[in-house]
Amino acid sequence: MRHAAATLGSGNLRLAVMLPEGEDLNEWVAVNTVDFFNQINMLYGTITEFCTEESCAVMSAGPKYEYHWADGHTVKKPIKCSAPKYIDYLMTWAQDQLDDETLFPSKIGVPFPKSFLLMAKTILKRLFRVYAHIYHQHFPEVVQLGEEAHLNTSFKHFIFFVQEFNLIERKELAPLQELIDKLTAKDAR
Repeated sequence: MRHAAATLGSGNLRLAVMLPEGEDLNEWVAVNTVDFFNQINMLYGTITEFCTEESCAVMSAGPKYEYHWADGHTVKKPIKCSAPKYIDYLMTWAQDQLDDETLFPSKIGVPFPKSFLLMAKTILKRLFRVYAHIYHQHFPEVVQLGEEAHLNTSFKHFIFFVQEFNLIERKELAPLQELIDKLTAKDAR
C-alpha cells in the first residue's frame, strides 16, 4: 500500500472539483466526464501489454467483483468477456456517447437532454471499473512503469468528483473502498 499513497503534487483536488460559480452543472459534469474518459484511456493504454485475453480472461476487480458487458443496444443481455474485450467495448461505447451531440452538446446554448446526468453516471460507473481492474490486477506493473503517482492522482481526482456530485453509488465503489478511504483521508471535508 506504500505505492498506493503516492500522488503528484496536485493541490487541493477536493476544491478543484467543486462547481465553479456561475457554471452550469451539466456542462461541468460533461467536461469532467470527457477528461476522465481521456485520462483512464491513456492510463489503461500504458498497461495493455499486461492485460491480455490469457492473463485477464474475465473482467474483474479482485476475486469478489466480476463485470459483464451490456450496452442495452447491440448487447442487450450481459455477456462474460475478457478484461481487454470489456474495456474495448466500454471505451468504444463511451466514445460514441461522448460524440453524440444530442447527449453531449458541444455548441454553446444547446441544452443538455433530461437524461444527461443518468448517462454521465453510467459512463463514470463503467470508467470506475477500469480503475478497479487496474488496481486489482495490474498495480505491480503500474509501479514497475513508475506510473503509480499518475494513476493515484487521476483516481483521487475522479473519486472527489463523483463524490462531490453523487455520481456513483457507494456500493459500486466497494472494490476500491479501502484505497478510496486512504486517498481521501487527508482531504476529508
